[in-house]
Order: sequence, then structure tokens, then C-alpha cells
Amino acid sequence: MKFICKILLSVYLLAGIFYISVGQSIILKQTNESGIYKKGEEIEVSVLLDEMESDSIIVRIRENYNRDVSEQKIKYSGKKQIIFSESYNEPSSVIVEVRIGRNIIGIGSVVEPDQFQPGTKRPKDFDKYWKAEKKALRALSLEVKDLPLEDIEEGYVCSDIEINCTGPKPARGYFAKPKSAKAKSLPIVLFVHAAGVSGSWCLSKPENAMNYAKMGGGALAFDLNAHGMINGQSVDYYLELERGELRNYYHQGVEDRDEYYFRGMYLRLIRTLDFLTSQPEWDGERILVLGESQGGGQSLVAAGLDERVSAVVATVPAMCNFYGTFDNAIGGWPDPMGTKSDKEKMLETIPYFDAAHILKGSKATFVTEIGLIDVTCPSYSVYAALNQVKGKKITLGVPYRGHQMNSRRHKDHYEIWDNTVHKTKNDFIADFLK
Repeated sequence: MKFICKILLSVYLLAGIFYISVGQSIILKQTNESGIYKKGEEIEVSVLLDEMESDSIIVRIRENYNRDVSEQKIKYSGKKQIIFSESYNEPSSVIVEVRIGRNIIGIGSVVEPDQFQPGTKRPKDFDKYWKAEKKALRALSLEVKDLPLEDIEEGYVCSDIEINCTGPKPARGYFAKPKSAKAKSLPIVLFVHAAGVSGSWCLSKPENAMNYAKMGGGALAFDLNAHGMINGQSVDYYLELERGELRNYYHQGVEDRDEYYFRGMYLRLIRTLDFLTSQPEWDGERILVLGESQGGGQSLVAAGLDERVSAVVATVPAMCNFYGTFDNAIGGWPDPMGTKSDKEKMLETIPYFDAAHILKGSKATFVTEIGLIDVTCPSYSVYAALNQVKGKKITLGVPYRGHQMNSRRHKDHYEIWDNTVHKTKNDFIADFLK
């Protein structure tokens, strides 16, 4: 397949071409190759097949992340052919996919993304609730268990850290910093993880903390695991948690705000930031929180609940706009309204933990990558959250990006993404920490 698009960043336009070899070439184009449209502007998507082995294709259209997808088998004319044409007079999103056999390629569009709003109202006692939670957390004397690690690169220290929390679990992770840094000389970097329990991407690792501790002129770097799990355990320990206590953790307690799983996760974020800001080396100004998916959601939440956070780098963030803005729409991960739990009770719970409400008024700087064909963390849900902030925004909407992006599965356009979108994020981090 061959797919041609341009990525409109908030700061400049990037062009890219990528190829997927399936015995045929598929070229998808849309009217505005950035994927960003104004109200009333025509969205036209065309397809062109080379080395065609079939005279028909399957076209799937998903409008506004509806749970129901329209699918149609159409004849292919043998030349460039329009497969979708529509304009919208309100903020909207469209994903157009072409399927040939098992191979699917998609392209995404959004209309007036800066006008998306949350699907729920912000509770009147929202601020009161979180003020009380933070007050109770800080009434608990900070107790830290610090286990220094051996064989750490010369000039640095790294420890396995446990911090008590009202969570109910403690905050646990790895903390690294330069050994002889002066007082008030270093920024803070808090790295948070994507969803899961036992996968390698879910586990805190000393090398993650060390990576950020060594950047720029050095940093107070913390790799926080999402669940308060004990660090450095056997695979069996994490598998047992995944199959038992943490099975479907993201839906646990969804009918009660005092029992909802994300309450503890969010409190561990705040507790870790309290620990980091107590370090004498902190410069008193710079705090960067970064992560992908669930980690991206945690990054947004940290900035919303703790005004000390000055910058966020969030990749396809979850926990945004849990209740879809549109009828029958997929909500932001973990899409609680897609479960069989009591809808009314969920609607009384989830707004307190929705980044689309938590971010209101945040003055941090946000660098956010959004996949315009991501059906795990829908594009509109992320825009709805970002539209609540007052700080600077660098928003990277990527028309060809779904939820996953790695060099093996997406090798034919990974290089383009790596040299454009990923580079923009890395350059921001490097500049922030220099």
C-alpha cells in the first residue's frame, strides 16, 4: 500500500509518504492533507490502486466515533476514485478505511477540533472534592523507603522508592539523579506508564529513570508504576496481579467516586510530585510529566491536579472525555460507558476523574500527539480535554496514526513519524531540560 499525507502540526506543515507491501498499492488522499477542516469545508477522500488483483474494495466509514460502522463493498474503476465526500456544520470526526483481504489502511479527519467539548458537565463540587482529597493526602506524614541500587553509572544515584499514600496503594518506582548536583539546580521529570499490569511497558525500570536523569544538565527523574506494584519482582508476581487483584482494574469501582480505581492512581501522581519537590536539588520551577496512552492520560491529570507541573508531553492520551460527546460514541479509554455497569451511577462518578474536567484552567505547556484514526483514545476526546486549558498547546494531529506506532508493525511509515512528530516531542523535551 502507498499512502500519501501531510501532518499539520500547530507550528508547521510536514509532508510524508509511506508504503505497505501487500501485493497491491493503495493510495489514500483527502482534500486537506493535514486532516484538519473548518465547518462547511468539503472532506473528500479518494483511493487509487496499483497492480490491482481485485475489481472491488471494502470501504468502512466511522463518523464521530460511532460504535456502529458503515461498510460497503464497491466496484473499483481502475483509476483514482472518490470513496467519501461530505461536509459538516459542527465539530466532527471521520475515519475512512479501505480493506482488501486482511489488509486495512485508514485516514482520519477532524472538523473544528478546537471546538470539541466534554460529554458530561463538570460537577459543582469538583474542586471541593479534589481539594479534600489532596488535604487528606498531605495530612499524612511523608514516609519514604529508599533502597539504593548498586552498579549504577558513575556520577549518578538510583533507588527503588516506596512512598506512603492514601491511595490506597503506596507510590512505587525508581528515582535517579546526578550524585553531586547543587541545590536548586535541577528540573523534575516524572515518567508514567501505559495500561496493563505484567507487560514490559507497564513496569518501572531503573534505566528509564536513568535515561531522564542524564538528559540536559541532569534531572530529578522518577519512573512511577501506575499501580503501586512492588518493583523488580518475577514475572509470576505481575501475572498473578493481572489475573487477580488488578484484573480489569480500569473498571473497578466505576459506580462510586470513593472506590473508583483511578482515584488511587491519581493520588499516587500527586504524592510522587510531593516527594520530588521536596528534594533540595529541585530548581523550584521546571516539572515535566510525560507518558503514552494511560501514561499520557496520567500526564494530563498531573498537570490538572497539581499546578506546579509546568510541562506535559502526552502521546495518544487516555482518560479524556469518558462519556462520548456524540450519541453512541466510543468514549476516551477505558470507555466506561461501554460496560454493563449502572449508567446513572457511572455518570455520577466518572466526571471527577475525566481529564476533560481536571484540566480546566491549567496553565502548563502541553505537547500532545493525537491519532486521527485512533479508536482506543478517540481524537475528539483528547481535543475536548485540551480545549479546557489556558496554557500553550503544541498539538500534533496525525491523520495516519492509530493507537499503536512501532518500528516493526508500522515500519513503512515509522521513519516519517520518527523524523517529524516524534522529533518534535523529543526536541521539546531536550529544550525543556537543557
